[in-house]
Amino acid sequence: MSDKQALSTESYKGVRDFYPADWAKLSAVFEGAREVLRAHGYEEYQASPLEHSELYESKGNEEIINEQTFSFEDRGGRRVTLRPEMTPTLARMVAGKRRELAFPLRWFSIGNRFRYERPQKGRLREFFQTDVDLIGLPEGEADIEIVMLAANILKSFGAKDADFSIRINSRKLLRLASEAVGLPAGDSARAYWQLIDRKAKMSNVDFETARKEFSADPLKEIEEGSNTAVVEEKKRVMTLVEELHKRGVSNVSFDTYIVRGFDYYTGIVFEVNDTSPENPRTLFGGGRYDSLVTMFGGDTIPAVGFAFGDVTFLDFLETHNLAPKTNTAPQLYIGTPSPEDAKKAQEFATALQESGVRTFVNLTPKGLGDQIKDASRRGIPYFVAYGSQEAKSKKVRVKKLSNGTEKTVAIKGIAKLITK
Repeated sequence: MSDKQALSTESYKGVRDFYPADWAKLSAVFEGAREVLRAHGYEEYQASPLEHSELYESKGNEEIINEQTFSFEDRGGRRVTLRPEMTPTLARMVAGKRRELAFPLRWFSIGNRFRYERPQKGRLREFFQTDVDLIGLPEGEADIEIVMLAANILKSFGAKDADFSIRINSRKLLRLASEAVGLPAGDSARAYWQLIDRKAKMSNVDFETARKEFSADPLKEIEEGSNTAVVEEKKRVMTLVEELHKRGVSNVSFDTYIVRGFDYYTGIVFEVNDTSPENPRTLFGGGRYDSLVTMFGGDTIPAVGFAFGDVTFLDFLETHNLAPKTNTAPQLYIGTPSPEDAKKAQEFATALQESGVRTFVNLTPKGLGDQIKDASRRGIPYFVAYGSQEAKSKKVRVKKLSNGTEKTVAIKGIAKLITK
């Protein structure tokens, strides 16, 4: 026995290993989202998870930048960050080829993101996120499309309006209200918005106490004030909500406490929440970010979008019994009466694979009885033995392992039997 200590089989804290069944479930969710997005004219893009650190430091969420990024200096002395989100990367890509792209852009991306968080329910250090963005159109129909698309993705998995809520606010409204009551722009206003964003995690007493520490109260101006700009922006958001109601999105409402954490938001912001008391979490989040692309220079390109992570989305689907059913096992196990039959079995498998049958070929010296047990253990529903006799007769006996029934079938009819 070696004195060298064996390596741990545990994965890095806060990340996951995906065995075939786990990955099949997640892939089915990805494909379901892709189907909806492509049907609405959205194209998929991708980028490296490595980004220049300054991309996130220019505009972003201070908590994520200072406390939650995986950042390091590479061998060339460059500061690099594993992407905690996709929107800044999207802005960089759009700015880089803005003269070549045909606007508006309807793009989406599915990939892994990294945040150094305390692992807990719904939050991991590596997660997969779907980002959906509509770039090049101003406020109005584009905002409506994005919110409706978020609802349509959930409904495509079987969710009902009662299963989730959509709450909308406006960062522009918060900014105008802050200006109207004289709350200093910059850190003071940002601190106030961050307090609002944390309200759901605080008791009412603690929230009201913290709210009184500020020199002015923008929320009161939104709720009771008469500043013309504030009133007009609030009316615009309420009109958006009413229009969504007219178009069949009955579970959307205006909520002054929706802020979203990123500093680049300029217009509407919204969140989609699970209404089940068993899983009271935010599922989707997004908004309008008309100024983000300008940090790379050039004219403003308006944009609006949203994102959702796989962890909370799967929790939602499982809470409501909507998770897709998947099976990664092959459909047919091809057994070999003897090791010499392996070549014939492989040729037989190739012909079936061309007909759409997922096959597994035995390449071990096990006897047929052990091969049948192996097929059952792997969850493969059908078994055939294929050797020189079957190759000559052009017939096989197909065994259905769930009930043990057998049926002699001509080779040309196997695909129809297995895939029906």
